[in-house]
Amino acid sequence: MTRIILSGCSGVMGKTITDLVKDDDEAHIVAGIDLTDDGTKEYPIFSAIGQCTVEADVLIDFSTPKILDEILEYCEKNKLPAVLCATGYDEKQLAAIEAAAEKSAILRSANMSLGINTLLRLLQDAVKLFAPEGYDVEIVEKHHNQKLDAPSGTAIALADSINEAMDGQYEYVYDRSQRRQKRDKKELGISSVRGGTIVGQHDVIFAGADEVITFSHTAYSKAVFGKGAVAAAKFLNGKESGRFEMSDVIAAANQ
Repeated sequence: MTRIILSGCSGVMGKTITDLVKDDDEAHIVAGIDLTDDGTKEYPIFSAIGQCTVEADVLIDFSTPKILDEILEYCEKNKLPAVLCATGYDEKQLAAIEAAAEKSAILRSANMSLGINTLLRLLQDAVKLFAPEGYDVEIVEKHHNQKLDAPSGTAIALADSINEAMDGQYEYVYDRSQRRQKRDKKELGISSVRGGTIVGQHDVIFAGADEVITFSHTAYSKAVFGKGAVAAAKFLNGKESGRFEMSDVIAAANQ
């Protein structure tokens, strides 16, 4: 049994994970962290992570980058692994996460979907085949009209995975409206769409002469992210330190 502290428990993803874990015999939420408490949860809710006195095996954070320092401090003090699912960390915070992983087990992912994280690996094989043949690479991401950041963290993760496979050759281009020039072969275009209630869609396009190959991932509900987060929590249970990715969770599941 994996005992979970859920940070951001009153948010959309917090409610999603709460519902998922109710039917999971291998996981149990023992406490929540949030500024609000709607009174519907079966576990105690603390307004700040430092106030939590409940013993647990793993922390899942779906809150905000604003409380990252508090979370990392709590996890180090209590030797608690953490699954960090918030997006929008700045460079300083990313460095703090890497440093914290030397003392605590940390898994951070821009997207907790098992499908997206499998796609990250597939794209590395694809770009090695298509790029030398002159194919252009474009990423189009679509999300609901309430999403604050653009492009999405997942779109950047997809681009980074492709660029890593090509030894950093690509330049990310987010806006061509001010450009009056032909597309450079080393461009990797990233476009964002915001509208309605789109949960999340990412298309990676390899456009060559006379053919287009598209890798597409569509999330129809936030449950796919919740399932990934819970799987990650189970994976981290018992680990003392180290920096992990969702790819590690997938690899462990396939062993």
